[in-house]
Amino acid sequence: MSVSAYRQARLEGQDVVRTAVLDAAKRLLVEDGPAALTVRSIAAAAGCSTKVIYTLFGGKEGLGEALWTEGFARFERRLRGIPQHDDPLVVLRAGIEAYRDYALAEPEFYRVMFMGALPAYRPGPQAARAAKRTFDILVDGVRAGMEAGVLRGPGAGEIADVLWMGIHGAVSLEISCYFEGDVAAQRYRLLCSSLLAPFLTTDERTTS
Repeated sequence: MSVSAYRQARLEGQDVVRTAVLDAAKRLLVEDGPAALTVRSIAAAAGCSTKVIYTLFGGKEGLGEALWTEGFARFERRLRGIPQHDDPLVVLRAGIEAYRDYALAEPEFYRVMFMGALPAYRPGPQAARAAKRTFDILVDGVRAGMEAGVLRGPGAGEIADVLWMGIHGAVSLEISCYFEGDVAAQRYRLLCSSLLAPFLTTDERTTS
């Protein structure tokens, strides 16, 4: 981020400065790896002083926490932005698509959140709660399907676990460039249908 961009962020308020610093940090993480995430290097990339980093985040550890929580905050906003629908399966499938959309739009944050991009970082209670809120959205979506009689299975949490395991694997491969473009999208849709199929009720299988 250029100095002029940082100065513009200052004019717009502390939240914008915070976002600008986090964006600079995630770029460094992708380009140079976790060893590059020093307070000095992040300040240089963001075009600000090291004092700004310490004031906003308390240092490197606080910055790791902020990257994690910011990633999940953006993820949660995307999931909660899914339009409501009378059919819970429509909403659930939209949520599964939104998972992939988020990973492709914010691959740096996704790597921090789900792929161990910060090996030394261990989420604190606030960060863990941020992560759980997003998973609870998936659990709630599955539960809504079970209550509507279109899904069946051992329990909403277990089904959500299976769905997450599958879609995370697919998305991780895609952002690591093992699958790309239309092929990746087609394979993802096929995977999602396969993951849901064992849990659909008989009536729903005939209409899906």
